Parts: sequence; C-alpha cells; structure tokens
Amino acid sequence: MITSRMGHLAQSAHAFRFGAAWCLNSEVRKEEGAVDAPARPAAVSNEHLVEGSQTAGFLDRLSPTARRDMLALGRSLRMRPGATALIEGQVSGRVLLLLKGHVRAWSSTADGREILLAIRRPGDLVGEFSALDGRPHSATVSAMDDVEALAIPASAFVEFLRTHSEAAMAVLELVTDRLRDADRKRTEFGSIDTTGRVAARIVELAERHGLAEGDGVRIELKMSQEELATWVGASREAVSRALRTFRSRGWITTRRRALTVLDLEALRIRAT
Repeated sequence: MITSRMGHLAQSAHAFRFGAAWCLNSEVRKEEGAVDAPARPAAVSNEHLVEGSQTAGFLDRLSPTARRDMLALGRSLRMRPGATALIEGQVSGRVLLLLKGHVRAWSSTADGREILLAIRRPGDLVGEFSALDGRPHSATVSAMDDVEALAIPASAFVEFLRTHSEAAMAVLELVTDRLRDADRKRTEFGSIDTTGRVAARIVELAERHGLAEGDGVRIELKMSQEELATWVGASREAVSRALRTFRSRGWITTRRRALTVLDLEALRIRAT
C-alpha cells in the first residue's frame, strides 16, 4: 500500500518537475569518468553543511539499522566532474544514493537549452521517482565534482522499502518535500522579481551546500552564471546585475565559480 502511494506521488512529482521547467522557459551511461566498482561504499560525507539547512537527506531520516541495510544493497559508483549518471527519457533500472560530492539534475528544452532543476548533496537519493513508478527519468543527472554513490537496482530498492517501513516513510517525506519545493519555485516565478529569485537560490545553496567560514558561508560548487540563470529563470545579464547589487551591499563576495555569503539574513529578506 505504501509503495503504491509512493508511485502515485512519484507520478505527481514528474508532472510538477516538468511544470517547473516549463515555467523557467539508465541505464548509467558508461562514458569516461563513471566507474562501477564492487568496493564497499564510504561513509556519507556531509560534515560541511552549515546550520539552518531545512531539508534532511534520505540517509539522515533513517535509523542506524536501516541505514546499514541500505548501504549493503548496491555497488559503489565513482564519477569525475561532468560524468553523466542518469539520462532524461531513459529507464536506468537503478537508484543512486550519494555518498560524496554533488550532482546537478537538469532537463533539455525543445531548442536544446539545458535548464538546471536541482542540486543534490551527500545523503540524497536520485532516480527514485523512476524506480517507484517505472517511468523514464525526468531529468539528466551529472557530477559537479568528484562523486561517490551507491548504485542500487530499482527492484532491490523497492523491496527494501516494502520490508523497511521507516525507509518507505522517509521516501514519502522526501517526495513530499520535493513536491513542495517545486510548488514554491513555481510560485516564486510568478510573484518575485529576478533579484529576489537570485537571492532565494543563493540562500538555498548556502543552507544546503555551504561551508561555514568565519562569519560567512562559502559556496564552492562548480556552477556558472549561465547555469544559475536557468535555475532562476532569467537571463545571464539579469543574474549578473543581481550579483553586482549583492556585492555592492556587502552581502556576498564572488570569485570564479565560488561565492561567499556575508549576510545570509539580508538575502533571506530580499528573497521574500
């Protein structure tokens, strides 16, 4: 019953994700940089997160026993930056549990543009919607830095949920969180100006992926202004103007593909 309900939620999440991409205007592919290995996976690396993160990863929601059982399910997968893990429109037959590093989820538009949908961190699941409803992946997933993940066959993942009720509830919570996040971003697109949406995405990056550094929060993800612009749903020029405004007010400092937040609360207020 629970897995059936999760399948329905996964289908709804597919629709919400594609709706968000519209508003913003595998088999694992064996390309260089993606390597399957039977080695035992390393512990999850999430020590860098700053206080204030509002969404727990999948592993954070499990008891030590369920976490141990989960980590015994699959094979280690290591990827170099740029390597592709899941491909939009394909059924990979597996779920990835991130143990180290970050991945981006993105979708292609009809004219070939790439729209950034989300960034996932250690402890997060990717590909779970496809495992639950049997439909193709709704986004392509690629490594942003050196990534280690656990590749779990979809059938084993679904069976694990059937035999571990707390894990099934954790997935329900995760899917619900992602539906709420997609709904919130769609609302932002219609009600908040570009500068406010840039502020909101910087707050999200700081809370979920930032490293505490003195009185600030350092964000060192390999993300270009063009990628940030597709995530925000604006032009690169508009995003660049917003960043200049934040720098002039002393809220952030920037360097090539790195950003330090100096006044997180000011950005939170500007994002509302």
